[in-house]
Amino acid sequence: MQVAIPLYPRFTALDAVGPYTVMAFAPAFTVTFVAATPGPILDDQGTLSLTATATYTDLPTPDIVIVPGGPGTLDALTDRPLLDWLTEADHHTTWTTSVCSGSFILAAAGLLKNRKATTHWAFLDQLPTFGTTPVPARVVTDGKYVTAAGVSSGIDMALTLLAQATDVLTAESVQLAMEYDPDPPFNAGSPKTAAPAVRERALTLFA
Repeated sequence: MQVAIPLYPRFTALDAVGPYTVMAFAPAFTVTFVAATPGPILDDQGTLSLTATATYTDLPTPDIVIVPGGPGTLDALTDRPLLDWLTEADHHTTWTTSVCSGSFILAAAGLLKNRKATTHWAFLDQLPTFGTTPVPARVVTDGKYVTAAGVSSGIDMALTLLAQATDVLTAESVQLAMEYDPDPPFNAGSPKTAAPAVRERALTLFA
C-alpha cells in the first residue's frame, strides 16, 4: 500500500508526522513525502524540515493521499502543481485524506464539493465557501474521503484509516506500539471544553 504525503512551505509538522508514524508502523505500507521538487521543506515554525524524496511525477497513482494543513495552506490553495497532482491522484486512490486545514486544499482541488468534512475548529465555518458541509467531529468519513480536525487528530484519522485499509487488530497493534494513550493534563483540547479565555488566547496564536 503506497501512501503519499505532499509537503509545501509552512505545513504543520505534526499534521504530517502523526499520520506518517501510524502508517510507517503498519506492515506492507510504504510512506513517501512528495513535493513539486525533492528536497527539504520547512514547517510553519521555519526551524524543522521534512524531506520530500519524490516528485509528484514520481508518484502519480498512490493508494492513499494524506494532505497536512498549516499556515501555508493559504498559498497552497493556488499551488497549481499540487492541486493538479491531487486531482489526478484522486482518480487512483483508495482513500484521499487530510489533516487540519489540509481539507481546504482538497476542497480547492474540487474533491470535497457536496461532501461532509472537518478541519481545525477555528476555520470550520469557512468550509461551505468550497461547497463542503462542515462537521464538528475529530474524524469525518464521506465515501473514500477522510478528514481530520486540528493537528493532533491526524493520529486518530490515520488509525481510523488503517483499520479500514487492513483490520482493527492491525490498527490496535499500531496504536499500542506507539503507546498512543492520550491523557492530557488539561481539559482544554476542544472548544467545547476550553474556557472562553483559553479559546481567545488560542486564536491569537495563529497571528
